[in-house]
Parts: sequence; structure tokens; C-alpha cells
Amino acid sequence: MASVTNLVKPPSTRARIQAFGGFLTNMVLPNIGAFIAWGILTALFIPTGWIPNEKLAEIVGPAITYLLPLLLASSGGRMVAGQRGAVMGAIGAIGLIVGSDIPMFLGAMIIGPLGGWAIKKFDKSIENKVPAGFEMIVNNFSIGIIGFLLMVFSFYVIGPVIESANGFVTSAIKALVATGFLPLLSLINEPAKVLFLNNVIDQGIYYPLGMQETLKAGKSIFFTVASNPGPGLGLLLAFSFFGKKTAKRTAPGAIIIHFLGGIHELYFPYVLMKPLTILAMIAGGMSGITVFHLFDVGLVAGPSPGSIFAYLALTPKGNFLGIISGVLIATVVSFLITSVILKLDKKADEEQDFDSSLEKSKLMKTEGKQVLSASLDNTDYNTFNKISFACDAGAGSSALGATTFRKRLQKKNINGIEVKHFRIEDVPTDSDLIIVHKDLYERARLTHKDTRIITIENYIDDPSLLQLIDELEGRKR
Repeated sequence: MASVTNLVKPPSTRARIQAFGGFLTNMVLPNIGAFIAWGILTALFIPTGWIPNEKLAEIVGPAITYLLPLLLASSGGRMVAGQRGAVMGAIGAIGLIVGSDIPMFLGAMIIGPLGGWAIKKFDKSIENKVPAGFEMIVNNFSIGIIGFLLMVFSFYVIGPVIESANGFVTSAIKALVATGFLPLLSLINEPAKVLFLNNVIDQGIYYPLGMQETLKAGKSIFFTVASNPGPGLGLLLAFSFFGKKTAKRTAPGAIIIHFLGGIHELYFPYVLMKPLTILAMIAGGMSGITVFHLFDVGLVAGPSPGSIFAYLALTPKGNFLGIISGVLIATVVSFLITSVILKLDKKADEEQDFDSSLEKSKLMKTEGKQVLSASLDNTDYNTFNKISFACDAGAGSSALGATTFRKRLQKKNINGIEVKHFRIEDVPTDSDLIIVHKDLYERARLTHKDTRIITIENYIDDPSLLQLIDELEGRKR
């Protein structure tokens, strides 16, 4: 059941991995536009592109070698130490780039935060110790000297290590491709997605490998192995036909947001509610990868968000039949298996799981609204100013939840409350409430130890959100 809790528990390993994945995501996410621009350039102008152009194709190599890694490193450094960290990250990255023979995406995502950390530690050590009038010279020369050392270190040490690790991972995955076992990656991908660990795999492994392969072949199957919207679509279609009550009612809306909008988090609660359906997701993912492999197709860049529109926009010339077939087959397989699971289930657990929260909410109302009252007690409505929805990257499910909740407040004529969405680690410290999915609670508590947190299972119609509206409306009166 979705709940409100203020208990502080030691963070689990999963929470720490989620946080790491979120950190990777937020290095990549601000630069997705640049990756897409490179993908369009590649799809259009390389020799096998839509309109081959030898001159414009000359941009492809330098862009992937220099531009994209420098952007990643700069973003990583900025996340740790602001603008000074961004400069340090870029300085360190150039050592990696020049000292290696592959695009240094993984290295950039290491050296960027490392550079930010180094300058942040230095700045902390000299805080309030610089004589008046010497601030600028200290600031400039500190970056210059530390950046020089980092550049040399990345050239001789980090670059070769990353190149070796990259070679090992590439060889292992190529072995899966050569033996026809690439679909087995779905055994890892699908459970990881449902547990909000997908960004560790996508941003840390598949996207860098995909960019390297695209530079050589003009496309890569690695962009499709974890982002196919087909399995989620099949699952939600099955719930639309064979689900019970709330699950059946909400699934069609989730289909639109998932398949067209690319927010895959919308189907996660359905899998968590009926864990056996993970088999359908795995089978759907495996079948999709199999079709992509048989047709020898791929995308030119990572689809973000993972909607069907992004898939089609990033499909290179001659690959549309295979890409569309892979999505459709994955949808059909997932739909069939999920349908069988739902129809064979005699206990109707989905009805209980979706509706038990609502029943317990009604019970709490008769018992003094214990859960939310515990969270909101001693809080004056007039000073209850900020509610923050949070998710892994701050740009998908939390944005949807915040928008929906804001509209509900407006309909109830409840004014003066700011409702925004954030990446978990970026939620403002002055937030009165943080709202996150229950599987992200421990990660949220890592960085917000003293803030009240409401955990939910559904960012749109969760009973705890509806009860919160009632609570705020009651306080307004």
C-alpha cells in the first residue's frame, strides 16, 4: 500500500544503485539534444544515409570523439561543483579523448565528476583563507594547476583503464550477438527497469556501446535492447482487457503516456502489483531483440524518452520494417502472456492491491486520518507552501504527477501551494512534502533525511494523493 512515513532506515544497496543510475542519467539528460543532433547527422549524411554528403559527414567523427564526451564531462563536473567543476571536467576529458582510440563516453562520465570533486575539495580547503584582492588569481590558477594534473592523469591512467574495460564489455556483448544469445539481456533489463535500475544499464553500458557501433555501422541494436516500448504496451493492453476495476480503468490512460509519451514508469506499478507478469516483460523484450537481430536493424541514437515517436525518428534508412516489427512482436508476446496470467488468476489480486489502498484510506479517515495526519500534523495550511514530486531523472513520471496534482488543486480552488517536479537529489530543502514512488523511498531518504515523504505506487490516481487533496481542502476550510 502507498504510505506516508518519516522513519529513517539505513539505505539499501538497491537505493544506492538507483542513486548512481540517477547521477548517470542527469549527466546524459541535459545533453540528449546533442546526441539526437548527432544521430540525425549520421542518419542523413553518412554513405549509407538518406542523403549521403561527404562534406557534412566529416562532422560525424569529431562530434562523437570530442563534442559529446566533453559535454558529458562538463555536465558531470557541474553537478558536483558548479561552473568551476564543469571547467575541470572538460579539462580532464580532453586527456582521455586524445589518449584513447574510442569515443570516451564512460571515461567522460568518470572524469567529469572526479574533476568537480577535486576542485570542490580544494575550494573547501582554502575557504576564508585567501587574502583580499587575490581571489581571482587563486581561482584561475587553482583550476589551471589542478586541471593540468588531472589532464595528464586521465591521459596516462584513466584513459587506458577505461579503454581496457570497454574492450572487455564490448567483447562479452559481441559474443552474445555472435552466438545468438543477445536476447538473454532481457533477463537483466526488464527486472532492472521495474526496480528503477534501468538507467545504470542504459546510460552506463548500452548507450556508450551504441554510439561506438553507430560511428562504424551507422546504427546500433544496443539502443533498442532496453528501450523497446512494445513489452510495456502489451502488458497495459492486457490489463485494459482482462484487468479488474481500477487496474482496468487506469491502463488505457497509461498506454497513451507510455507508448506515445515514452514514460515507461507508468507500467511499473502493474508489474509490481502482479510480479508474475515480469515473465511477460522478459519474453516480450527477448522477442523484440530477436526480431531486431534477425532483421539486422538498429537506431542511430538513444531514444529518450522511449516513445514510438522517438523510435521512428531515430530509425535509419532501410530499418523501418525491422524496427516496427520488433516493437509489434514484443507487444503481442507480452500481451498474450500477461493475458494468460491475468485470466488464470482466480484470486483477483490486482483488484485487492489497487483498491486496498483506497479502502485503507477510508478506514484511516474514520480513525482520524492517521497516516497523513502524522505527516501533516502541526502544519498550518497557510504556511504549507511547497510540494515536490520526485523521480529518478525528474523529467518523466514526476513531471506527470506534478502536473496532474496541480490541476486537481486548481479544480478544488486550493491556491498558494507550489507544486513542482525534480530529480530526487535536486528536491529543494525547503519542500514541505516530497512525493516519490515507494521503490524510490530509500534513495529519497538518503538526501532528504528530515523532510516528510509520501510514498505512492501511481503518480496519477494513487489513494494517498487523493487523500492529500482531501486533507488540504479540509485545512483550507
